[in-house]
Amino acid sequence: MSSRTTGKHSTLTTVNQKVAPLFIDASHVAAVHTFIAFSAFTSALLLGCALHYKKIVKNGIAGYPEEWFPSVSATIGDWYPERNVFQILIAITSGPRFALIFLQYFISRTSRSALPLWIFFVGIVRTLACGGWVYVTSNDDHDAHDVLMILYIVCNVPWMLGGIMNTPPNHVQVRKRRFFALIIPLVYFFIQHKVHRIPGAYTRYAFFEWGLIFLDVLYDSISGADFRLCNLQIAIGVSLDSGIEHKDIPLPPAHDNKLKSVDDNTPEPNDKISSTVKTQPAIASNEHKSGTRGIIFRGGRLLTPLMKPALRSWLGFAADVYLSYLFWSIITSLLTTLFYFSVWELGLSGAEAALFTYFTPALLGITPLRNWALTKWGRVTLRVLSLIGLAAYRIDDPLERLWAVIGANIAILLSQMADWTTGDGAYQGFLLGVGLVLSSLSKHANHSNNPVWPMLNEETGGYNKTGMVIAVCAILELATRPSSPPIKEEKSGKLKQPPNNAKDIPRNWIASSIALGSLFFTLHCMFTDSSTIIAWSWTGYQDGQPRGPLPHLHGPITLLAQSLGLIIPAVLPTSASTALLSHPLWFAYGCASAFVMYRFRDWTGFLGGLNFAIFCMSILPSVLSQSSAWQGDKVGRRHFVTFLVAILLYLANVWTVAYAFVPGGSYLRERTDLVLAAQLAAISLASWPFGASTRPNSMLRIPSSTRTRIPVILCLLSLSSVLVTLLHWPVVGPTPYKPGTRTFNAGIWTIHFGIDNVGHDSQRRIRDVIRDMKLDVVGLLETDLHRTVYGNRDLTRVAAEELGYYVDLGPGPNLHTWGAALLSKFPIIHSRHHLLPSPHGELAPAIEAVLDVYGTEITVVVSHNGQEEDPLDRELQSKELARIMAASYPRPVVFLGYVVTKPLAPRPAPYDILVNDGLVYDIDQNDWDRWCEYILYRGVYRTAYARVSRGIVTDTELQIGQFVLPRHGYVLTNQTEGSRLLRSFKEDLPEHHVLVPNGILWQ
Repeated sequence: MSSRTTGKHSTLTTVNQKVAPLFIDASHVAAVHTFIAFSAFTSALLLGCALHYKKIVKNGIAGYPEEWFPSVSATIGDWYPERNVFQILIAITSGPRFALIFLQYFISRTSRSALPLWIFFVGIVRTLACGGWVYVTSNDDHDAHDVLMILYIVCNVPWMLGGIMNTPPNHVQVRKRRFFALIIPLVYFFIQHKVHRIPGAYTRYAFFEWGLIFLDVLYDSISGADFRLCNLQIAIGVSLDSGIEHKDIPLPPAHDNKLKSVDDNTPEPNDKISSTVKTQPAIASNEHKSGTRGIIFRGGRLLTPLMKPALRSWLGFAADVYLSYLFWSIITSLLTTLFYFSVWELGLSGAEAALFTYFTPALLGITPLRNWALTKWGRVTLRVLSLIGLAAYRIDDPLERLWAVIGANIAILLSQMADWTTGDGAYQGFLLGVGLVLSSLSKHANHSNNPVWPMLNEETGGYNKTGMVIAVCAILELATRPSSPPIKEEKSGKLKQPPNNAKDIPRNWIASSIALGSLFFTLHCMFTDSSTIIAWSWTGYQDGQPRGPLPHLHGPITLLAQSLGLIIPAVLPTSASTALLSHPLWFAYGCASAFVMYRFRDWTGFLGGLNFAIFCMSILPSVLSQSSAWQGDKVGRRHFVTFLVAILLYLANVWTVAYAFVPGGSYLRERTDLVLAAQLAAISLASWPFGASTRPNSMLRIPSSTRTRIPVILCLLSLSSVLVTLLHWPVVGPTPYKPGTRTFNAGIWTIHFGIDNVGHDSQRRIRDVIRDMKLDVVGLLETDLHRTVYGNRDLTRVAAEELGYYVDLGPGPNLHTWGAALLSKFPIIHSRHHLLPSPHGELAPAIEAVLDVYGTEITVVVSHNGQEEDPLDRELQSKELARIMAASYPRPVVFLGYVVTKPLAPRPAPYDILVNDGLVYDIDQNDWDRWCEYILYRGVYRTAYARVSRGIVTDTELQIGQFVLPRHGYVLTNQTEGSRLLRSFKEDLPEHHVLVPNGILWQ
């Protein structure tokens, strides 16, 4: 076969081939696809409205006339015949759709970029996902339908962005139509449809869903314009015999293309032929035997628009950041998952052995495993296996869920440590830091819960499916990323050092590993949630104002400090950055910041924590760079030492508060100061002279691209944190449930660290109970979750932000209690935190707060006393609580506490001490079924009392008391039992006196 060019037109000469070709303009494929796709959806909509209108607009909440427009799922998947007509037409559409994908790849393919191939693959996945949610309807399998729909929507992003990038510069109108006419409204409708969904507004939901579908079809129709501008045609012919005959087939104008001829060494000047090769890229042909069909694509210029290397590099960087986010998410999920068993055992349960999963990276000392993990497909395989940790939310059994999380941690640790072993430590350090900031931001946006943790699901605030879909996209980018030369090993099994780093090895690999292990634990312990250092410094209210920062308002400041710390090594020159971050004075700055954070409270302590965040984040790239410099046979030992240090610090951190439940715990009882000092001592090994290299100025090598991207991404994350805070900011301040009645409901609930009976987060179920019970004042116990094993969470965030409450968190994590919290619809005038006497057992927290209840000051005391194993502690704690309540006499008092005693028990049991010495009354002394929780009061009228079953939220009950204030200015004293316990039928009382609404049921 040969090609010749003459003037402005070219001809393709075939030899003895009796073919009567049929030429079809490729743009017709796009037109056919658009017509059939629109016909499929439109016919389903019209038939559905005509035949089953009221049935397809009806949903689980309402029907016609409240809901008057059907959703896509109800229209295409519920009723005959619209479902069948739609599925037949959409099946016919599949042919043109696959043809569109292939044709777009054909006109954009090039050997200089993998982007067209990657977009081709995304297009195939997108089409298959479309077929999935079309043929697997929500009635068939709701979860599968949702997953495939989300996958389809997510694939739209790279498909459309890739189409924009592959649009040639001279196709100006196509580019404008693709971007301005379609992308922006598509994103807008997606956000309205999936994110800002309004309960009950199903009709609006349906409009967004239909808008997404039709805009999607319109986007694909724009491909026809590309095909026309490229003069792309399809020639379909039937070979009549195998003989060969010369025949000229005219080709369209060349349009200044650099066509390459075959068997013709003399190019024509007018066609600007640049060279002679054996293939002609402008023409692709499939030659078949006699009697078979062949397809010949012919066109003008072969389009080779390249995705700029910078854009592909940014895409890879974004994927790396998200994979780092997944690393933090999966790593932190292990401790929260295993802690479920410790909560139920109140001691060592055996599940703690899962902590030794962190030793997995030591396996990289095995040379074959290390070599495989360092390959692209080894990394991709491990990342895919780690997705088990995200999918574990579907597992109902807590033990099986723990095993899945363990497997995910093994995979993610091997993959992440393999990345750290490549020698590019500075880049990996920056990624680790940005992933941490992104993880903390996601928790701040999701009420202090990581949205992809397996302890969450759709009902408890999880976005597990969304996280998995984005993870798949990130892994696909990693799989299609252009490969870099692998690090080769010598025969001895040692990895060769990069030439420019060969002499930049720390003097002691043990020192660098210890420093990295301590820094890793410090970041996990203090900075995986933006409110942890706020909890360390919080002391309550004074004169109606908080003394220190508020978690939901000032959490973004923590993220800003973390970002600033990571930006420092990115923007400073290499020599200045290395000299500063390894200097003893910089380490002294970190120690001073940690001391201020530990020793001081309120804003001063918070500022110390912010500076400590700056210090820790700033040294992360250099510490990881030093540690990753050690390769070969020391890789396994290095990782073993790193995580041995981390595990020891994890245990020590828990034992400072859980000393009563572990052997030898008394040695670390309430000694957070020792643990913090050990952390800093270990981190010091990364500073001069321990961590200095033989050439300090060349240790921290940071590529210029990284220096550009880090500030940009961190600024975006910081801005996002501020926007999230504004989004969550309540429009109206807290108001009581029964304003103007001088009536309020108070409750006490031990919520077991926000973990329900099957190991899921219980914040939203707690919120629902509080809302349904209309609790104006509620004490929550076992709420101090700012530790690694609890997930560094804040259990008050959901109720406070969504229901509107003033919040006072009890003594913080640095004061070694299980925690107490007070939520109030009434302003908190001032509050004080107490550590009750505990010479033998665990520390007991208490909150003493004065509330402005309808203009009357009332003292509310929330406390959590010690266990029954320590009678002296309970006696001393009860006397202190009685003193606090008696000291406020004659001011009204409501006591909401966990007291290990039986009703009416004599001294030295706590009951008699609290009631008689505290000058208070029991809300119902005839209730003998109580054991731990009690409500006591003085100076108010008690009108109702109830104990509420909790469903699966926790294994404890919620106790509620309803009180009415006396007339303004009138003080109740010496209330007799008869005056306090007058009985009445609820039918004779006003509606606002009804305590528990009928029909309430919780799960």
